[in-house]
Amino acid sequence: MSEIRIRQICLVAHDLDRVQAQTESVFGVELCWRDPATRKIRLNHTLIPFGNQILECVSPQPGEYDTPAERYLHRRGGDGGYMVIMQVPEASYPSYRARVEALRIPIIAEPGEDGKGHGIQLHPREVPGAIPEIRWNVEEDRPDGAWWPAGENWQRKKYTDIVDGIRAAEIQCHDPAGVAARWGEVLDEPVVTDAEGNPALALDGSDLRFVPARDGRGLGLGGLDISATDPARALANAEAEGCRTGENLITICGMRLRLV
Repeated sequence: MSEIRIRQICLVAHDLDRVQAQTESVFGVELCWRDPATRKIRLNHTLIPFGNQILECVSPQPGEYDTPAERYLHRRGGDGGYMVIMQVPEASYPSYRARVEALRIPIIAEPGEDGKGHGIQLHPREVPGAIPEIRWNVEEDRPDGAWWPAGENWQRKKYTDIVDGIRAAEIQCHDPAGVAARWGEVLDEPVVTDAEGNPALALDGSDLRFVPARDGRGLGLGGLDISATDPARALANAEAEGCRTGENLITICGMRLRLV
């Protein structure tokens, strides 16, 4: 069984307020934290618990055009997925870092806070589809343990009346088998086949799925499977917000959000 958990998914948007309002209205969730440090890198952001995981959305600050997030918005043709942030045990973290270095994958950032956790972000040119981040964090033995990127006591804003987690992240690309193999190599995880015949990595509680790009937007993080405790309510809310796009499908921030 994998020891890797998808702990946070990061999206990128032009209109951060709209994405936050739709997310909260449709899924019955609520903002837990805005990190003032993101302003130093010319971003605004939101962090919202989905069960024991966090859905983040970032947006370039008004008037900021030459930022990685702004360039990514242009490259993907609008809002969409940005990062897959994974938690590993502190004891194993050095081996993941050593593996990345042995594969000569550039590390583009090393976020962390002494005594709480540290991580590495990898260059998406070498691990295509999203920016991967691997990190350890204190209280790793608890499913709802501390997660310093989400601020202190993020759990007080965890509401599960409608949703209680993220069960899969879907990367679309022109070579699903090849991209899956690369992620598997980096994470030291076997590539399996999901129920629909797609290559996937079966992580702890969530999957990484790789599918053909069919929406005209090319390579990128294009969808999430959302664990719904009350799917009928989520769909009714989405209908009211104008973002229901299928039988069990909701589209927010350019993302296909499937209720499972």
